[in-house]
Amino acid sequence: MCGITGFLSPSDHFSAPALQAQVEHMSQTLSHRGPDQSGTWTHAPSGLALGFRRLAILDLSPTGHQPMQSASGRYIIVFNGEVYNFKELRAELRKHGASFKGGSDTEVLLASIEAWGIKKALQRFNGMFALALWDTKTRTLYLARDRMGIKPLYYGIFNGILLFGSELKALRAHPAFRAEIDRNALSLYLRHNCIPAPHSIYQCIYKLAPASLLTIRAENLSHFPQPEKYWQLSEIVQSGLADPLEGSDTEIISIFHDHLLSSIGARMVSDVPLGAFLSGGIDSSLVVALMQAQSARSVQTFTIGFQETGFNEAGYAKDVAHRLGTDHTELYIRSAEAQAIIPSLPSIYDEPFADSSQIPTYLVSKLARKHVTVSLSGDGGDELFGGYNRYFWIQQIWHRVGWLPLKLRRALSQLLTRVPVHMWASLLGPIQLPNAANKIHTFAEMLSESNATGLYKSVISHWKAPASIVIGAKEPLTPITDPGYWAHALPQPQQMMALDIATYLHDDILTKVDRASMAVGLEVRPPFLDDHETIALAWRLPLEQKIRAGNGKWILKEILSEYLPTSLFERPKMGFGVPIDSWLRGPLRDWAEDLLNEERLKTEGFFYPTPIRAKWAEHLSGQRNWQYDLWDVLTFQAWWQAQSQERP
Repeated sequence: MCGITGFLSPSDHFSAPALQAQVEHMSQTLSHRGPDQSGTWTHAPSGLALGFRRLAILDLSPTGHQPMQSASGRYIIVFNGEVYNFKELRAELRKHGASFKGGSDTEVLLASIEAWGIKKALQRFNGMFALALWDTKTRTLYLARDRMGIKPLYYGIFNGILLFGSELKALRAHPAFRAEIDRNALSLYLRHNCIPAPHSIYQCIYKLAPASLLTIRAENLSHFPQPEKYWQLSEIVQSGLADPLEGSDTEIISIFHDHLLSSIGARMVSDVPLGAFLSGGIDSSLVVALMQAQSARSVQTFTIGFQETGFNEAGYAKDVAHRLGTDHTELYIRSAEAQAIIPSLPSIYDEPFADSSQIPTYLVSKLARKHVTVSLSGDGGDELFGGYNRYFWIQQIWHRVGWLPLKLRRALSQLLTRVPVHMWASLLGPIQLPNAANKIHTFAEMLSESNATGLYKSVISHWKAPASIVIGAKEPLTPITDPGYWAHALPQPQQMMALDIATYLHDDILTKVDRASMAVGLEVRPPFLDDHETIALAWRLPLEQKIRAGNGKWILKEILSEYLPTSLFERPKMGFGVPIDSWLRGPLRDWAEDLLNEERLKTEGFFYPTPIRAKWAEHLSGQRNWQYDLWDVLTFQAWWQAQSQERP
């Protein structure tokens, strides 16, 4: 994996030495993404500078070095990612007269673009990538990102200068950067705990959306074009539902099993040590099982363990590893060690990001990097195969209460929420349920929704009305809140699965893994997601092949049962998180109190303090568990503090 950056400016702004010096400075900020090598390419007459940091994975020789020029000399590329079908493409291109100097996928990318053009070539690539391509003939810069948004790419224009890079820190390193906080994006952050593409925390800076191609002509930087899609998730979903796989359970399991074996096998190609994350859950266990089935040696697997029982799957992972025969490494982390990562989060994530599983993700990446350079993961299994519990119980709740008139449900909701949280314990008497009062209030909030989609939105939203918390904000529409978004027309639970892919998966899960892993120079390959053929085949699976008898991931479990006893993986789902709720009442309390200080919130001027302070008080008293809402605000506050310290 690598880091890319660069800028395009009017030609009279910079001399050749100035271009070189500036892009080297930008590139240096991404050295963690590419510790093995650096490279630049500049063209003063066009005002173009490209920077590259390399984490060498394939073709470790100089022929894999970037920036790379095409055989004809027309195109220059900086490329972050992996294209797994590059050998097949290379064989096809050779039949039409192409020749190659080395064995890298980057060289094949350039030859493909020369042969078919940028858009058609992108449609042929199977993998994960973000790239910048300069066409010397037409003086055109292309920015492109893979179908699922696994690899990041930011861009923006300041004073007529286009800046781009894998992470925001590279853009901030350019003297033209002057972006202000985007309060509308901040409101999105409070709902989603991340900032959805195409927004970023800054005004005038955007994330290139997944499956997008942006075309910028050097002579027309004042006109900023809209990115175009070269692949549509909506088309894949709708065509898959319209053309489901036919056959018996046994036949469909066999088709999907064979496909996954082939796809995962392609992702095991590497010229450096390779392993896998293993949580002991279904997704990672299946990936490791299919890796081990194709490996002549024991696959290296990695797990982080925690002292807190409710957050620790390390024992399950160890049992799975023993049964599969992997070379397993586990590391138990004390709470203090996990908390010690928190001050580094603003630098690692570059913009506010509040999925607390970022902490164990970073720790397991750091562990794996001591032994391997590439690790496979099971990300995407829940969204593609119906794994989240909300896919079942939201429908169950709606079936039980949805028939009631909306006015009656809202009246009941108001009645339940009027009872203070602290009174529920006495009202419930001998009925002792964990977090009973918290769950009753959460249920009451859901009762007021008008349909199942609203129920889903309520469940996945942290702050329910985030624009009312951020001063001067108006929340932009996203796939979740836009009733006209195509996924809202799907039946349940496919609607929730598609919305999760378009938001939670793209902007949370994949962001979390990329930044955590690249912070330590580790490439992570998610085989369920970086193969668009797997995605298409998954959407062709009939629903009963995913969800059966109230349980998800049916087909994955059936395949996994050929390698492991079901007793090793049939258990309640456990999230990959940390006990933020108790930390905030204990060792992190002083840190949080400082960041949530009422006068500080007023002075900084981003948030209305009253609702935040109210939730903080309820959380400290144990009346409610507001860990998610508070962690959103705290991670922004910590990020803003870090940014303030960086500014002169």
